[in-house]
Amino acid sequence: MVTGADGFIGSHLVQRLLADGARVRALCVYTSSGSLGWLEELTEEERDNVDVRLGDVRDAELVADLVRGCDVVLHLAALIAIPYSYQAPRSFVETNVTGTLNVLEAVRRSGSARLVHTSTSEVYGTPEQVPIRETHPLHGQSPYSASKIGADMLCEAYARSFEVPVTVLRPFNTFGPRQSARAVIPTVLQQMLAGAKTIRLGSLRPRRDFTYVADTCDGFVRAASAELPAGSLVQLGTGRDVSIGELVEMCRAVTQSDAVVETDDERVRPEGSEVERLLSDPTRARELLGWEPTVGLEEGLARTAQWLAARPLDPRSAARYQR
Repeated sequence: MVTGADGFIGSHLVQRLLADGARVRALCVYTSSGSLGWLEELTEEERDNVDVRLGDVRDAELVADLVRGCDVVLHLAALIAIPYSYQAPRSFVETNVTGTLNVLEAVRRSGSARLVHTSTSEVYGTPEQVPIRETHPLHGQSPYSASKIGADMLCEAYARSFEVPVTVLRPFNTFGPRQSARAVIPTVLQQMLAGAKTIRLGSLRPRRDFTYVADTCDGFVRAASAELPAGSLVQLGTGRDVSIGELVEMCRAVTQSDAVVETDDERVRPEGSEVERLLSDPTRARELLGWEPTVGLEEGLARTAQWLAARPLDPRSAARYQR
C-alpha cells in the first residue's frame, strides 16, 4: 500500500513497484472531481494492475481497512508546503502527525505489515555541522518541519513501545518530473523554457542536496525489502550540495537560457524558516540498503527539462514569465 500515491514521489513509486511486479494498493486523497492526481499519468496497463482507493489518512477507520492484507505500507501522504504551514499549522498537524498515527495504529493492529515512513531533511533545520548524519539534532524551524518531527517521533515510539516494524526514510531534496511548480527546480526550468528574460526567485544563498526521483524511489523499494531493526532511520541524499545560485547556472546550461535573476518577494520564505544548508552523509544508506544514487544532478535536470518542455504551459504562467 502506498499513501500519497497521487503525489510527486508517490506516483513514481507506484510505477516502480508495478514494474517490479508488486501488487499495489494506492491511496489518493479524495477530491470532489475524483482526480487521481499524478496517477492519471499511468498507462492503461498500469491502471489495470493497481487498486486505487480515494480517501484521507486522517480517517483512521479507512486507513485500518486499507492496510489489512498488505505486506508493506509505504507512507508518503503529507502536507508539505512550508509557507502554507504558517497559515494553517493545525491542518499540518492533523495530516502529518495524526495521519501518521492512524497509519501506525493500522500497521500495529494488522500484526503482519511493515511500514516505511517518509521523513524530510527539513527536520534538521539549519545544521550545526555538515555533512548531516542521522544522529544530528532535530530543530522545528517551521510548523511543517515540526509536524514531520512529531510524526518521526511517533514512529520511534511505536517501534520502542509496540515493536512496530517501521523504518523511517529521510529523503533530502527530491526533484524530477511531476514536482510542484512551487519548488525551485521546476520554477526555474519552466521560466527558462518559456523564454523568460528574468527568473523570479527567492534567496540564492541556501545550499541543497538534490536527489533525482527515480533514486529516491529506489531507496523506498530497498527499505521495503530490507530486514532492519524496528525504528531504523536512514536518510537518502547524494552527499553533494549546490547553492540555488549555482543551480540557476546549471539550468541555464540545460536550457541554453540567458535569463537574469530577479528577487520575487512571493518566493521568499517566512522570516526564520529558511534552512541555509542541507548536505547529507549517505553512508548509512549505502551500508544498510546498498543504496547509491545513479542519476547525477546535471542528468536529472536535463530529464526534468525535457519532460517540462513536452507539456503545455498554463497561458497565465507563460504570460507572467515572458514579461
